[in-house]
Amino acid sequence: MRLGVISLGCDKATVDSERLVAEFVGHGAEVTRALDDADVILVNTCGFIDAAKQESVDALLHASRMKVEGRCRAVVAVGCLVARYPEELRRELPEVDYFYGFTDLPRLVSELARDGLLAEPEVLHPGERVFLGDAPHVRYLKISEGCDHSCAFCAIPLMRGKHRSRPLAELVREAQLLEAQGAREINLVAQDLGHYGRDVPDGPRLPQLVRALLDATRVPWYRMLYVYSAGITQPLVDLMAGEPRLVPYLDIPIQHASDRMLEAMRRPERKGTIRAKVAHLRRAVPGIAIRTTALVGFPGETDADFRELLEFADEMRFDRLGAFAYSAQEGTSGALLADDVPPRVKEERLTELLEVQRALSAERLAGQVGREVEVLVDGPADAESPAPFLARTAFQADDVDGCTYLRANGSAPVPGTFLRARVVEALDYDLVAEVLA
Repeated sequence: MRLGVISLGCDKATVDSERLVAEFVGHGAEVTRALDDADVILVNTCGFIDAAKQESVDALLHASRMKVEGRCRAVVAVGCLVARYPEELRRELPEVDYFYGFTDLPRLVSELARDGLLAEPEVLHPGERVFLGDAPHVRYLKISEGCDHSCAFCAIPLMRGKHRSRPLAELVREAQLLEAQGAREINLVAQDLGHYGRDVPDGPRLPQLVRALLDATRVPWYRMLYVYSAGITQPLVDLMAGEPRLVPYLDIPIQHASDRMLEAMRRPERKGTIRAKVAHLRRAVPGIAIRTTALVGFPGETDADFRELLEFADEMRFDRLGAFAYSAQEGTSGALLADDVPPRVKEERLTELLEVQRALSAERLAGQVGREVEVLVDGPADAESPAPFLARTAFQADDVDGCTYLRANGSAPVPGTFLRARVVEALDYDLVAEVLA
């Protein structure tokens, strides 16, 4: 059976897709990138915001058309949108053959085998994953599932449930598998990495997990994404300061800087706490890159609240800042509030915040010109790029940050290799560098 895959949403969903595909492959399936050549198409949906929901529905409709235009026999929908709206999707999308929420996934393979779409079940390595992208040297390791935070704007707990940590031994085994598959960078992901182990009495916490992963593998780069400020403990800071394979990079989602808005959003931090944690990190881990996320237009946000966010962004000078405009999500506490910030104002605020960050990013990157850096080669760049190859420094995370365009005087650099290069130009979000001999 030929399996086509459409994986939408975050990198945590990508991990889910790789696990599911491994089960299919273990039952005789062959993965194809040509959807019109697939017998079964698996669509891993996203339900985070309205745009993602629409993208998921469009993908399901596109996959369903392959039953007419291609050789497809069945379309399988999984993921967050299915978990959130199972009955609505079944009613509105009769052309989709199977729907599996997270609690239903254990039945997926056996039911497809029952219906003659897969071979009979076989025993698989419990941590096995089939890589679906273009750069196998960059992989993601999801250390926990679900979320215990109750942020007023977020429906993730409604879709993924409460926080559950994965066993340390299982994660070590999976990291070793990723290394064997060619991983040169492993990104640790979860809704909040800092919650790892809190649901297990006397269990290991995030620093112990990271230490175990470093000791059990020789992967050159480990990167931590999505750590709330409360999870930035001294043992974790000490580990980052003393372990060169743990890249000096952290994603700390703040969402806002007005304490009034942070309280309304039901966020666990306040501005003073965020400021203190960032300052401590920068003192303890010289050169650390800090990424964050902000939300504008939440109900009740005034011009003064927004100005406070702008001033805080300018004060903190985050290396990266992603932002999005608020949209009410059904079932969240925020959806019960009057959405009193007009769409035009939300977009204006979003544009202004991103422009402030663009200027900060350009200024920071300009300071890199002339410096010698280590880069991880990702592959060829597009024809219109300022240099023929793509790479990243330690402070450029895969997919979400800028990149380093690379010029090489000789043979093409091999993806997955580390090189020394000198920065020769800075753009707003990217760098241009030349490979050193």
